Amino acid sequence: MGFLGSLLGIIGFGIGIPLGLLLGFLLFIYVEPGEVKEPISRPIHEFDTNSLLDILPEIPLWVKHPDYDRVGSKLLSPFFFCLNLISYILHYVVHTFYLCFTIIYVQNCIIVQIDWLNKLLSDMWPYLDKAICGVIKSTAEPVFAEYIGKFKLKSVEFKNLSLGTIPPSIHGIKVHETNENELLFEPAVRWAGNPNITLVLKLLSLRITVQLVDVQLFAAPRIILKPLVPTFPCFASIAVSLMEKPHLDFGLNLLGGDVMAIPGVYQYVQDAIKKQVASLYLWPQTFEIPILDGSVGSTKKPVGILHVKVVRAIKLLKMDLLGASDPYVKLSLSGDKLPAKKTSIKMKNLNPEWNEDFKITVKDPESQVLQLHVYDWEKVGTHDKLGMQIVPLRLLTPHETKEFTLNLVKNTNPNDPHNKKWRGKLVVELTFKPFIDDSELFSGSLHGSGKREDMVGKGSEDVSLNRAGLLLVLLQGAEDVEGSHHNNPYAVVNFGGEQKKTKTIKKTRDPCWNEEFQFVLEEAPLKEKIRIEVMSRRTGFSFRRKESLGYVDINLNDVVHNGRINEKYNLINSRNGVLHVEIRWKVI
Repeated sequence: MGFLGSLLGIIGFGIGIPLGLLLGFLLFIYVEPGEVKEPISRPIHEFDTNSLLDILPEIPLWVKHPDYDRVGSKLLSPFFFCLNLISYILHYVVHTFYLCFTIIYVQNCIIVQIDWLNKLLSDMWPYLDKAICGVIKSTAEPVFAEYIGKFKLKSVEFKNLSLGTIPPSIHGIKVHETNENELLFEPAVRWAGNPNITLVLKLLSLRITVQLVDVQLFAAPRIILKPLVPTFPCFASIAVSLMEKPHLDFGLNLLGGDVMAIPGVYQYVQDAIKKQVASLYLWPQTFEIPILDGSVGSTKKPVGILHVKVVRAIKLLKMDLLGASDPYVKLSLSGDKLPAKKTSIKMKNLNPEWNEDFKITVKDPESQVLQLHVYDWEKVGTHDKLGMQIVPLRLLTPHETKEFTLNLVKNTNPNDPHNKKWRGKLVVELTFKPFIDDSELFSGSLHGSGKREDMVGKGSEDVSLNRAGLLLVLLQGAEDVEGSHHNNPYAVVNFGGEQKKTKTIKKTRDPCWNEEFQFVLEEAPLKEKIRIEVMSRRTGFSFRRKESLGYVDINLNDVVHNGRINEKYNLINSRNGVLHVEIRWKVI
């Protein structure tokens, strides 16, 4: 029987090969190819987010990381390849022993640091578990509520919610140095946990239990603590983004069986989760967690300029013995630490006219108020207060000038009987002009009057050159400044005939000021320079009271065109001194 089977196999093989070749030849000759359809091409802006995530690759590392170099697409020629190979071999032979000792030392240091960090994470894990589960529950419950009533679903709730007893582990960490006021690091996180997450769904009269088990997660997040502030915990918010799509493996028990064991379901769920996570948190998308309130932790940035015109006063109080007063007005914004602005003094006049203009930077138009105080000037002693009044900025419409005739009062307490006494009136004109955002430079900005100023066709450069604006100079600090007689550094900003100084920090070569100065300008400072000089002032006995530790001249042309610079400059006339300064130009 075995001989007969072998014989039939040989005969079939001998007949099948020629017959197959003949059939293939006839098909190749006589069968005509069909028409090839042209692929459908669409511009990128017509794709939605999910389609873009499918067709576009991940952003390369040389974009995400400032210390990665971009590799060209062309290969080196064989000649240069051989030279590079020889140089690498020689370099390896010469430095073998040095590298061995260095690697051993560095690995020991890294292991110690990572072990310490993992030990800290392990001790904190019971508390982190409760905190993270609380955030998950508060975030998920509104989402569950949207599905109740749909698909005959009556309720969705957590039966058990715990991340287990096994904490994540950090297998490496990378810290980036930036010029920004932030701390940026990237840990490599792995987690093979034993969570106890059980979800109960009531569908009609059925009670369905879904349990998540055997979770394994590999992720490389970028964590940014910003901005750094002098209030504990010393940063105002945490921004988290993923540098790569995370790898997530888990089991999903449904009615006692593992759904992920069904062929095709595992890969589908993996792709769906990666796509959803990538659309939310993959760099440059970020998830920001506020830590400190803006009023406590960080200083708000200016959003516009308030134009104030003090027009006149009417029937002020008589404070002098001869039946007259010498009035002037002091004006400031609430929450502003800058010195108050003052009008000129009108001697012996109860109905003075000033018609003087002032510009004040605004940080929060919804909560700030303009404070106006009228004083009677005295040559000797304190100045007498004639009256005051406030104007909330929320009453103003952007870009619209509004006139106010204010009844002066003694204070802002409405129950004070002294406020019923006549103190005169003050007439002012106010205009709030917000800064133009970058997004509005091309799309047009909607003014308070309802008119949209069309900026399409005009470059952002033209808009920034033809408008007034605010120049913000933030002196963050200096490094390696050294004086011949003393090291008590402070910085002096000279611009447009004005001079502004930072506080003095005693006995240091690396001062940290973090002070911001503002200059309101009628036009862009294209051809102007700003000089910043680091000085040292003696605190005790010394023959030289002040001395220069170096200076730098910064051309503001780049600031106007770019909107912002944040650089470290080598100080002139200094051995190793470096000045860290940030300058911004805000257009009205």
